[in-house]
Amino acid sequence: MAEKEELIKEKIEHSGLFDFPSFYSFAFSWFKDEDLGVIEKRYVEKVNGNKREITIEWEAAKELSDYFKQQFGVKFKIEFTDVEVEVNGKKEKMNQGKISVEIKGVMIRDHKNKWEKSAFSRFMRDFYNKFVIPGRVDQIKNKIKKDVQDFKEEIKAFLALMGRR
Repeated sequence: MAEKEELIKEKIEHSGLFDFPSFYSFAFSWFKDEDLGVIEKRYVEKVNGNKREITIEWEAAKELSDYFKQQFGVKFKIEFTDVEVEVNGKKEKMNQGKISVEIKGVMIRDHKNKWEKSAFSRFMRDFYNKFVIPGRVDQIKNKIKKDVQDFKEEIKAFLALMGRR
């Protein structure tokens, strides 16, 4: 069975102005640009008058090698109302509210279960992990942590720019 190890968990919270469709598109594009396949596991939208509450859960993954795979779990909680703002003398529709984004970075070893065929192969996998590739494991862990932090910083920067409009 593949071994999953959660390496990092980050959270972003933003209150103010934003454009939800642009935000959604930006976040989705980031994963596509990084060659990560995105699966939308959950999308729930509740409308109460002019207030909307949206919960979205994504799972994104990418094979790093025959042995390693990185996986992201992203949970968005968004509450907002539609507002009209003036940008450069023009009225534009935007959203006013709160966005919360939780990002998890997970490393998966033996994601194809090649080392699960017998007790001996499982023993060899443990030996391989402990004595042959510890440096490679550290590289993969650092890459996954960096990717999660990069996504977080990109989202923060995007929301900060949207709020300044």
